[in-house]
Amino acid sequence: MKFVIRDLVQQLCTKHNTTNPYELADYLKINVLTWDLHEEINGYYKYEKRNRFIVINNNLSPSMQRTVCAHELGHAVLHTHANTPFLRKNTFFSVDKLEIEANTFAALLLIDKKTIQPGDTKACIAYKNNIPVELLEFYKPYSKEMRHYDYAFSDNQS
Repeated sequence: MKFVIRDLVQQLCTKHNTTNPYELADYLKINVLTWDLHEEINGYYKYEKRNRFIVINNNLSPSMQRTVCAHELGHAVLHTHANTPFLRKNTFFSVDKLEIEANTFAALLLIDKKTIQPGDTKACIAYKNNIPVELLEFYKPYSKEMRHYDYAFSDNQS
């Protein structure tokens, strides 16, 4: 599935000539709103009556809002009709897979592999790409030319 997500991210970015999650949402006719949400809620994706919405907590920093937008865009593109809050509350269906896929989408969208240099730590890569370091857990270099960067993605350092 990671290769499918990678290819989908590449197609979207190439077609619309951007890696900006807000611009991609606009091109895909997904409404992005900021709202004063509870501090435990970063954002959510909602599909209602053929309309798609991404709602982002306006109390987050701009860089975190961007990350949340990319994550929720992943839900919009990969799981258009899934209602994860409903699934989490009313069924035994594990939404972990959906969350991992949305995080993978966000990581592939927001991390510019051209910024990664041999010897970079996860913290350095996160800083260069203006993302939380935790998002790197969902990013692995998939191409042969990136294999020499594996150390940054191993569990032996942070």
